Amino acid sequence: MPTLKKSLRNKFIKKRQTKNTKKINFRFSELFNFIKYKFDKKKIVIGGYYPSDFEVNIMSFLKEASDKDYKLSLPVIEKKNLMNFKLWKLHEVLKVNKYGIPEPDLFKKKMVPDLILVPLVAFDKNCNRLGYGAGFYDRYLKKIFRIKKNFSCIGIAYNFQRYNKIPINRFDYKLDNIFTEKGFLNSLK
Repeated sequence: MPTLKKSLRNKFIKKRQTKNTKKINFRFSELFNFIKYKFDKKKIVIGGYYPSDFEVNIMSFLKEASDKDYKLSLPVIEKKNLMNFKLWKLHEVLKVNKYGIPEPDLFKKKMVPDLILVPLVAFDKNCNRLGYGAGFYDRYLKKIFRIKKNFSCIGIAYNFQRYNKIPINRFDYKLDNIFTEKGFLNSLK
């Protein structure tokens, strides 16, 4: 299975790099509708990500969320390759980590998001996610699930990243939903 995952990872990263994704429009208003439905107008903490390597650019969503007074957080890779989310305000300077991904300063306040937007390489109809192979999100989401029951994790992807059946193992964390330019994969949970 590790060989199949690696092969799929290479295939979909290459596909993402060769597509003209700038012309693909996301209706992020649907994400705000989800927030209203799931969290009943509560001002939640949103765990976003800073897009890199041709991931879906969610910066306009994060800006609008900030304008609506939601707290934002971004992932930070810490010691022992553990990931946490740290408070981040739009336009605050980010530093580039060892993977080339911008992240907030390690000394920023740690946050436990209510909604986590998860980048991915590929997904299937069952909300299984193929990530980059390091397991950061899988470990973090399992940890959060044990301490915070009313949180939601939504994979953010282009529709062309869909695959028939993502190979999974016991370390993989199944997402609650997938959001593409065509909307949500499953009905709202």
